[in-house]
Amino acid sequence: MDEKIVRSLYKKAVGYTVNEKTLEYSPEGDVVKKKVTTKHYPPDIAALKAYLEFISEGESLEKMSDDELESEKVRLLKVLEEMKDGTGETER
Repeated sequence: MDEKIVRSLYKKAVGYTVNEKTLEYSPEGDVVKKKVTTKHYPPDIAALKAYLEFISEGESLEKMSDDELESEKVRLLKVLEEMKDGTGETER
């Protein structure tokens, strides 16, 4: 699968924040007002499920024991923690 698609799926699965810029122009074409807002997109469960299917490398999560699932959870949490940048946002 295309790496860009996997990264986008991951981003949607864990949630992300973006800055949106809005510019208003005068009739002469000059910028008269600039507004920057921060918008947060929360994690998406369907995207998380799809992402987990990709990273499980063909292993069915349904067939895993409770101990194996707990180990995978710990591993994934560690991966997420390692991916955090200085602002607390995850990046991929």
